Amino acid sequence: MWADLARQTNCSVPDASVAAVADALDYLCLAQLYLRDNPLLARPLTPADIKTRPAGHWGVCPPVNRMLAALGPLQAAVPNGYELHVLHGAGHAGPSALAHAYLTGRLGHAHPGLHQDAAGLRELVIGFPRADIGGEITPVIPGHLHTGGQLGPALAIGQGTVLDAPQRLTVVLIGDGECETGTTAASWLATRALYGTGDHGTVLPVVLLNGMRMGGPSVLSTLSRAELSTYFNGLGHRPVYSDGRDIGQLRQAVAEALGAAQPLGVPGPSSVLVLTLDKGHGAPVHLVGTTAVHKTPLRDPAGVPAEFDALADWLASYQPNQLLTPSGRPRPHLLPALPPPRPEPDDLAPPRGCVAVSAQVAAHAVGRPFAQVIPEVLQGYAERGPFRVFSPDELASNRLDLTNEHGRPVPWAVEVLNEELCHAWAQGYTETGRHALVATYEAFAPITLSLIQQQLKHRSVRRHARLAPLPSLVYLLTSLGWHNTLTHQNPSLTSALLAGGDPTLHVLTPADPARTAAALTFALRKLDRCTLVVAGKHTSVHHSLETLDEELRHGIATWPHLSHPGPDEPDLILASAGDLPAEALTNLAQQLRAERPDLRLRYVHIHDLTALAEDGTRPLALTPDAFVRHFGTRAPLVLATSGHPADIHALLGRRHPGPRLTVLGYRDPGRPVSQAHLRQLCGLDDAGLWQLATTLTDAPKEIPA
Repeated sequence: MWADLARQTNCSVPDASVAAVADALDYLCLAQLYLRDNPLLARPLTPADIKTRPAGHWGVCPPVNRMLAALGPLQAAVPNGYELHVLHGAGHAGPSALAHAYLTGRLGHAHPGLHQDAAGLRELVIGFPRADIGGEITPVIPGHLHTGGQLGPALAIGQGTVLDAPQRLTVVLIGDGECETGTTAASWLATRALYGTGDHGTVLPVVLLNGMRMGGPSVLSTLSRAELSTYFNGLGHRPVYSDGRDIGQLRQAVAEALGAAQPLGVPGPSSVLVLTLDKGHGAPVHLVGTTAVHKTPLRDPAGVPAEFDALADWLASYQPNQLLTPSGRPRPHLLPALPPPRPEPDDLAPPRGCVAVSAQVAAHAVGRPFAQVIPEVLQGYAERGPFRVFSPDELASNRLDLTNEHGRPVPWAVEVLNEELCHAWAQGYTETGRHALVATYEAFAPITLSLIQQQLKHRSVRRHARLAPLPSLVYLLTSLGWHNTLTHQNPSLTSALLAGGDPTLHVLTPADPARTAAALTFALRKLDRCTLVVAGKHTSVHHSLETLDEELRHGIATWPHLSHPGPDEPDLILASAGDLPAEALTNLAQQLRAERPDLRLRYVHIHDLTALAEDGTRPLALTPDAFVRHFGTRAPLVLATSGHPADIHALLGRRHPGPRLTVLGYRDPGRPVSQAHLRQLCGLDDAGLWQLATTLTDAPKEIPA
């Protein structure tokens, strides 16, 4: 369908219109970088018209602009029920995305000060780089998908956008420097892991082989044409080449590439379009091919006469008055090559009844092991609508048997031995409105830390712009270090993300498999969150679900069956966060109640670590009254977590209980030790906990400040 549409529009839309759009995009990019007045050169340019400190990136704009121009007629002709998305790996092409959104009119709809009129054009040009939108591609530039600030995941994220979406074509613009990253390198082959996993859309990768990265020649540019073809053919992709200078030839190359493109997951070679336009094309000749074109090729045209003359000639060469009217609108001959604004997709319905549904799931899971209940939860969620599980070859190891009645893997669960790809596929899937889960070993999840942080920044911008909420990013971290060897012990993903302070982050530490089932159900139903569910696959101890509703709603609850009644200050407070801590501390509580019946005890379980945060810093942070109600004001407090003790201290911040608090958690043993020895080293063995409780409760009741 896409190839036929490209051929039809190649015939119906003149190349001259497409070339004019490319010129208009180039001009608007250059104007944004350099001009602070006289945006259409309505009078002779003067040094006063030029920004004293030009900022932004020119180098990637020319090839991006040619692709946006070439795709314009195709975007305009997309029939109802089909979608064409452009996903940028090169966030530096912010001027291109802004210029394109301006020409299509979408920018003015999203930002009223940037309408297609003289004032809007002036604001677009002189306001760059805008503090509210940014100088690089962000989610608040309509019509352009982006992956965040990290190079590497664009192709895989593009693949994630078309999973289970046969109506969708995603064109991914990939810089040749980005092709040097491991994530991009893995993405070419990784499509083989998607064979037979459903009915998917199509990805057209476009490699912007402009020869340069920021500081010098790209590695990919050192390959001859024959070597480059061999490279891509070996990866299962048929290259189609264009230098982008001849717009008609570029459009033919796009049609040829779409004709050879296979839907994702279909065996056999697919296509890749290789655009070889020089980096910084259009800049003064002596600068093309140098690192100067990466940002602003002319550094000080307002102060250096030779640079001023070069810039004046460069701007005038586009004849902007032939591209845009004095009122800032595109001239009529550009319109056939510009896609009209399309309606935004419908917003996701806000979730309702999350607590009730999650509690029902927990009730059904009571007394059964992790390996039974968690696959059931995921299967049930998959039956509700589009849903994907991504795992780096660890489903069986994590006791997640996601197979059908014939013992074959379910198509909605995909394994590939690359954590970054699992995250990127999930990101593309959720960014297009579907739900996904990444299930992995706790110790290796930190590999994706930077990708998660970039996605959180991306979503933070969306929230500030009041864009529609998206499905949550959900990680199940299991195969915990408490049951693994030294190299498989690393709970630091939680630590790093908590340190970032993102208010949408939730770290769920359920006490048993039933609560884990509830936690996953709750996390997957919620929108616009990032939730880490930290739960061991070995847990066999179950606890009363009497307070589950409170744990789900507020992230914390006092367990009455292990606590003395009444609001009076107890003699000792025990608090658990996680299943192994809950097992260890409930054993201690039961022993204390049996052997020290005079000891007044309070037991608290922390289901969401963020409840401990300072009041007002996170949605579930306890109010001062609630904090005192759970943790008292004088009693010794023992808090056990499955992660790093530092996480707890950092969350508590200025309301840290001081010396009356003892935090127990994972501490690196520095050498391989047995599971029992690890618990002993961390103070979570039965003997060590008993000794600690005895020492604290035999001490004076008043703890000095």
